[in-house]
Amino acid sequence: MSRDYSPTAQTKQWLDEIVIQLNFCPFAKKEFVNNTIAYVECDASKLEPALAALAHELQQLEQQPQTETTLLIFTHGFAQFERFLELVDYANELLLDIGYDGTFQLANFHPDYFFEDEPMDSPGHYTNRSPYPTLHLIREQSMEKVLRVYPNPEQIPENNIRVTEQKGVDYFEQVLRRIRQ
Repeated sequence: MSRDYSPTAQTKQWLDEIVIQLNFCPFAKKEFVNNTIAYVECDASKLEPALAALAHELQQLEQQPQTETTLLIFTHGFAQFERFLELVDYANELLLDIGYDGTFQLANFHPDYFFEDEPMDSPGHYTNRSPYPTLHLIREQSMEKVLRVYPNPEQIPENNIRVTEQKGVDYFEQVLRRIRQ
């Protein structure tokens, strides 16, 4: 049986092996197991079509309550992290412009993600590194609901950084390289 090398398959593998198994997002496993995550591949490489795809997926998510969250995976565009951050800025503006502020929020992941206040070689960057540039569309109501019952949610980022420091850069590089092959 041949392996599926599609961006969606690689993203699912990353979600399972890094986000869920390392508990970066304690809320992801339920949605992953229940198959309530929409994975949408987008080949846009320019802002306008990427934002149009985002607007479409926000509408889809609003109209499909059985889908809990969407990962919009950019398969060809926004490989440069700075360009991706520009998309993220416009995407957040779009969220406001089309009236989804308070309904949805965006998280973002990128193969070269780095936090500005961290050294370039910090393992902490791997909390947001993914096989492809990805926008995560999150229902705010669902997030508020899980955060009310999750103990100390403000400690999630600290816990994640501690895990990345324990595992080290080489671990994450090996996993991501294997996923991308």
